[in-house]
Amino acid sequence: MLQFAPYLLIGLVFYFLLFRPMQKQKKQQQEMVSQLKSGDSVITTGGITGTVVSVDSDTIVLRVKPDNVKLQFARSAVTTVTNAEGTK
Repeated sequence: MLQFAPYLLIGLVFYFLLFRPMQKQKKQQQEMVSQLKSGDSVITTGGITGTVVSVDSDTIVLRVKPDNVKLQFARSAVTTVTNAEGTK
């Protein structure tokens, strides 16, 4: 039993330093994406910044300045909500 203690310790270190923070970050990302609404300013994984025009079950439509072009993205493509409607 004592021979397996170092392996258990290494497994615990990996869990608390790698896996647990990744799970927490993934949960926060899913929560943020599920709370998207029209009027939110967001940044996508490709670096495109825009304002959410409409939200469907698995896609969103962004209005991108300066020409107010509307682009459709998967909800999972959103990485950051920069500010919500009515907040600065």
